[in-house]
Amino acid sequence: MAMAITLSFIFVRFVCLLLFAHHIIASSESVDPTEGFVDVPLNKYNFQNLKPYDLPVNKRYSFENGVHTMWVYSTDNPLANGSPTHPRSEIRIEGYYYVTGVWQFEGYGYIPSGTSGVCIMQVFGAKTHPTTLMLKVNNGTLTYYLSSILEQNIYDRWFRLNVIHDTEAAITRTFIDGILKYEAFNRENSSHHFQFGVYQQENASFYTESRWKGIRVLKKPGDDSRKLPLKIGNISRKLL
Repeated sequence: MAMAITLSFIFVRFVCLLLFAHHIIASSESVDPTEGFVDVPLNKYNFQNLKPYDLPVNKRYSFENGVHTMWVYSTDNPLANGSPTHPRSEIRIEGYYYVTGVWQFEGYGYIPSGTSGVCIMQVFGAKTHPTTLMLKVNNGTLTYYLSSILEQNIYDRWFRLNVIHDTEAAITRTFIDGILKYEAFNRENSSHHFQFGVYQQENASFYTESRWKGIRVLKKPGDDSRKLPLKIGNISRKLL
C-alpha cells in the first residue's frame, strides 16, 4: 500500500514537471495584469540612474515629455571602475527592495531597430545568481534570458510590459500587451528590486537604446500569492 502511494506521488510529480517544462498554447485574450494590485507611490527619488562610471547622467539618459530614454555604446565603461560587467544605462527602482509578497512592474517600452544583444528589464537579486529574471532583445526578438521567445518583431513600437514576481510561489509571470507570454519557477529568494533600460550583453550592437513611459510599481495586498490572473496567452513554463 505504501509503495503504491509513493509511486502515485512520483507519477503525479513527474506529470507536473512535464507540464511546467513545455510550451503551452491557450487563449490569446488580453487581460489587465494589474487587477487586484495596488500602486506604491513613486517620485524622482525612486528612479536611480545606473550609467558608465566616468560619464554624467545626461550623457546617457534623458527625460522629456514623460519618456525616459537610455542609451549606451559598446565602447563605454562599466558601472564602476574595474567592474567586469558590460556597459549599461538603466534605472533602478529605489525604496522598494523586497523579500516577500507579490510585486509587479509595469511600463511601456520602445526599442529602436538596430538595438540588439541587450537586457531591457531585470528582476534583480537571487541567492546564487545576480538576477531572478532578465528580458533581452536580440535582432528584434524579445526573450526570457536566451531560452524562450516572448515576442517577435519588438522593434519600433510601444508595447506594454507587466512582470509579476510572486515570491511565495517562486514564480515570475511576464505579460506583453496584456497577454501572458511566459511563466517560470525562479531562483531562490533574496532581496529583489526592478531595473529597466539598456544593459549590454554578449554580441551587443555598437549602439543600444530603449525608451520607457508610464512606469508603475504595484503590490498585491496580503500574502495570497496564488490568486494571480490565470487567463493565459502563449506561455512557456520552465523549471530553472
